[in-house]
Amino acid sequence: MAYENSGRTIAIGDIHGCSAALRAVLEASDPGPQDMVVTLGDYIDRGPDSAGVIEQLIRLSTQCQLVSILGNHDEMLVDIVRGHRYLFADWLSFGGEATLASYGCTLPDEIPAPHLAFLKDCCQWYETETHIFLHAGYDARRKLTRQSPEALRWRPLRGTLPGPHRSGKIAIVGHTSQKSGEIFDLGYLKCIDTWVYGDGWLTALDVHSGRVWQADKNGRLRSGG
Repeated sequence: MAYENSGRTIAIGDIHGCSAALRAVLEASDPGPQDMVVTLGDYIDRGPDSAGVIEQLIRLSTQCQLVSILGNHDEMLVDIVRGHRYLFADWLSFGGEATLASYGCTLPDEIPAPHLAFLKDCCQWYETETHIFLHAGYDARRKLTRQSPEALRWRPLRGTLPGPHRSGKIAIVGHTSQKSGEIFDLGYLKCIDTWVYGDGWLTALDVHSGRVWQADKNGRLRSGG
């Protein structure tokens, strides 16, 4: 699963309905046709404008190479729409109420079909020659094709941390919110979920140059970003 791209590779952490933050880091990083943007999942829930986030990402896919990875919040919504109604109450408690409010609806089936299609089409993981991109975690001993859904979308970076992946590639992940607002960097693993829906930032990282752009949920860029 790899694109050939001659430009930058920019990873963006968990957005969680914070459309103003997404708009700010995209304007600052200004990805073009030669660039690849890899979004790490959790586009919806908790923040005020999940609808605006998905709309921006659909538009972004026409401007650059966009790779969108499925997050656990996105997966819950997709599963409900596919018939797993027992997840509905849990999803609401995870921030789904904010998502429905952003669409002005009361049921997931009422979300516009193009937005649901965007989430359904998200990939499980992505890799380039130098990096692997995942929503949550991984089993260091297993190939990407043999990772469990639990590891990919639910496993937090707490307690026992994974070692370097067997591929030798650097892992770029989200899911485990860094309340410090700083990237959690182990060298072989970088977590760029920096808690934008709380008091932190949305992080965009050029994985090769190391340049970082960050914005808060109101769309204010971090000084030096």
